[in-house]
Amino acid sequence: MHVLLPDGTELELADGASGLDAARAIGPKLAEQAVLVKADGVAQDLRLPLPDGAKLQILTTRDTQDPDALAVLRHSAAHLLAEAVRRLHPGVKVAIGPPIDNGFYYDFDFPTPINDADLEAIEAEVQRELAEGRAWEREEITAEQARERFAAEGEPYKVELVETAEGAISLYTQGDFTDLCRGPHLQTSAPIKAFKLTSLAGAYWRGDSDNAQLTRIYGTAFFGQKDLDAHLERLDQARARDHRRLGAELDLFHFDEHSPGSPFWHPKGMAIFNALEDLRRRENARRGYSEVKTPLIYDKALWVTSGHWDKFRENMFLIPIDDEHTYAIKPMNCPGHMLLFGSQLRSYRELPLRFAEAAPLHRNELAGALHGLTRVRYVTQDDAHIFCSREQIDSELDQCLEYLRYLYGLFGIEPRAELSTRPENKLGADEEWDFTEGKLIEALDRHEIEYFVGAGEGSFYGPKIDLHITDALDRSWQLGTIQLDAQMPARFGLTYMGSDNREHPVFVVHRAFFGSLERFIGIIIEHFGGAFPLWLAPVQVRLLAVSEQHREGAHAIADGLRDAGYRVDVDERDETLGKRIRDSELEKIPVVVVFGERESEAALAVRTRGEGQSIRSLDELLGDLAAATTSA
Repeated sequence: MHVLLPDGTELELADGASGLDAARAIGPKLAEQAVLVKADGVAQDLRLPLPDGAKLQILTTRDTQDPDALAVLRHSAAHLLAEAVRRLHPGVKVAIGPPIDNGFYYDFDFPTPINDADLEAIEAEVQRELAEGRAWEREEITAEQARERFAAEGEPYKVELVETAEGAISLYTQGDFTDLCRGPHLQTSAPIKAFKLTSLAGAYWRGDSDNAQLTRIYGTAFFGQKDLDAHLERLDQARARDHRRLGAELDLFHFDEHSPGSPFWHPKGMAIFNALEDLRRRENARRGYSEVKTPLIYDKALWVTSGHWDKFRENMFLIPIDDEHTYAIKPMNCPGHMLLFGSQLRSYRELPLRFAEAAPLHRNELAGALHGLTRVRYVTQDDAHIFCSREQIDSELDQCLEYLRYLYGLFGIEPRAELSTRPENKLGADEEWDFTEGKLIEALDRHEIEYFVGAGEGSFYGPKIDLHITDALDRSWQLGTIQLDAQMPARFGLTYMGSDNREHPVFVVHRAFFGSLERFIGIIIEHFGGAFPLWLAPVQVRLLAVSEQHREGAHAIADGLRDAGYRVDVDERDETLGKRIRDSELEKIPVVVVFGERESEAALAVRTRGEGQSIRSLDELLGDLAAATTSA
């Protein structure tokens, strides 16, 4: 057999040769340092046979930043964790332990609950394993042999995995631990130079709340200590910027167990929410959208027609009325907008028709998946649906992409695009999906937007462009989406009367740019670390009266600023001026005005966040504020 090396050289190997055999044929040093092989771009274990004629790439311990190399390192680290837990906690049952972004986890069913204090002993045991050294051995057995083995070991989760597994059953062994696993794994533990356990969490087996709740141990591993130190520093920064902590410190919102996953917005939080809503409505109006409002609750028949009853029912809050009637609180606006469009005969002269609505939506997320504002049950999408003809698709997609770039630019974030293509549970024929996917690709190409393909990640009714952003901590978030849909309007029988006096099918562009206001606010709280740009800050200007006799003058200045449209408060507490200035800094107020004996409308002591203090007249201050908020 032959394989091709990255430089185009052909390498001859014995039939059935593995990636490790190929590395050895190239050189012993390469074989020693190899951690993974890619055959025709597909990562596979070094021990597996290579396909004849494959293009080969061998990743080594020098590929310290390669995602695939890190994944195999972390997958192997997860197995070391399981070995250590089994040794320290007899009777524990092991579940699964995959690599994830920035680390790995392993799920366990402990006979006695553990807490964060137990992680230190577990980590020490893993460090002992690393000092001793471990090597991974792979073997394949039959499903029946695997069932018998894990049943005898009292590992019910492994037995269940065997019963649902497809293809060959493979085991990996290191030390005294054998795990059911497809791999890939390192040759030995030597490349794992840095290991750290980070946290505990609860997790339902297979993500189903009807199943047992397991204990999930998170950790991470790197090829070098320097990379681990940098990662831990990023985690410290992330904790300092955590929107849940800042939400409490800045008095923006809170959550209550009486309504899990539903934020209670405080006045300052609503100031941010309303600033985004004002922006949404203003820019929608400029771009020809019509604001609409549709019901929150619909009967089952609507969801059957839209396709959501079969595809999305588990995520809906249902309201059984009687044996024959079931209603659901809407998790999205699109079916209601279909009814709105279909409420009257439409002419080609009305198209494109752009409906916008930021209604409260409810999605029945699992309790264990809820996470502050970024994963909630109460969702407010900046939703819009554009009903257009086939000929108008290109121009409407162009406008959406231009709108999106403008919007994200206000926050200093540059989106990346993912083209999410037809899923297995799609509605409609492949020919229809060829057309809609092609239109999205053409739009991305016209705007010279780079994208990667998320195969099978589209909605069941249409492909979409998902927008991802990277925040100040270099973390990736998925935000908005632009979807092209031919299926749902057809299911609702929507058409328009063309200039030829005939009915024609209508297409729908579904689009949301913030994604959800709750999630977006959570992300920008962390992105800005709570130090919002002036136009978005809950309190834009704070007046500090130096003493009691200056309060009236401070309030007069504040009233003038409010009349000009700014969000202002006056701090007249009986605290020292220094403490009040410091408190304003901690609250990240953009502009603080000190008003005392020497201050007047002609000469105000203005402290601008990050720029120090200057003397400005009230008119100059108003000019500065206007200049800082004009772009938004």
